[in-house]
Amino acid sequence: MREFPNYFADADEDFNSAKFVLFGVPFDKTSSFRFGAKDAPREIRIASWNFESFHLETGTNLSKIPIHDYGDLEVQDKTSEEMMDEVKRFVNKVSDENKIPIAMGGEHSITTGVIRGLKKENLGVIFLDAHLDFRNSYEGTPHNHACSLRRVADVIGVSNVISIGVRSADEGEYRDAEKMNLKFFTAREVWKGGIDKVIETALKELNQERIYLSIDIDVIDPAFAPGVSTPEPFGIEPLDVVYVIKRVAPRLVGMDVVEVCPKYDNGITALLAAKLIRIGIDEVWRNNYI
Repeated sequence: MREFPNYFADADEDFNSAKFVLFGVPFDKTSSFRFGAKDAPREIRIASWNFESFHLETGTNLSKIPIHDYGDLEVQDKTSEEMMDEVKRFVNKVSDENKIPIAMGGEHSITTGVIRGLKKENLGVIFLDAHLDFRNSYEGTPHNHACSLRRVADVIGVSNVISIGVRSADEGEYRDAEKMNLKFFTAREVWKGGIDKVIETALKELNQERIYLSIDIDVIDPAFAPGVSTPEPFGIEPLDVVYVIKRVAPRLVGMDVVEVCPKYDNGITALLAAKLIRIGIDEVWRNNYI
């Protein structure tokens, strides 16, 4: 493969002028099955150079959108708590300057740091995830990637978080979700009812003006995305995720793509992650800035 610049394709704008700020969080210390998500920001950046700047379906040229790639946050030698603090500080800076943060994980625990850094007013969070991630603690820490939705709910309230695509949960976290009235939709509900009905119901339940979207790439069936940290069969399809992005774009204040584990496939999952990020930028730009 030829050499490519070490930044996300078309992210040529300087920080001050950018509307979108991408950043990597190469952290996977609490991964519980496959390690390697720390390598994902690099591989997603490389994959991004595969795509044309011009988006055929929408007529958007991403090279004309003010996108900045900050690079990776220095989190490799930090604890989970320190990593979240670092992410929080950075996202707070981005958010205060009315820019849209887009995080490339790394494991799913990074999302807690992002949410802590965002303005909380009228904020709802949508998780796309194969796993419920509602454990209060796992493997001795409340900051494990398996606790990510629970920690986000701690920050903004359980009524302001919804998960879509779930098909795996520990019995204890499932009972907690029932007791605390966490709203989630299974992958089966997406297959049976359609992603259009599911996302409409989710947005009505949240009833918030501002939406943050967290895409755990394992929400997608492993047939399409095999290179993930914790694969779970019988998932939703990539176009379901695209539909969600398009539907929430007018309200989107940030997003992340997490749990890509590049060494477990031939690059197809990093390609998918890069494309989803590019679609997200395109949709938000067309809905909010044109």
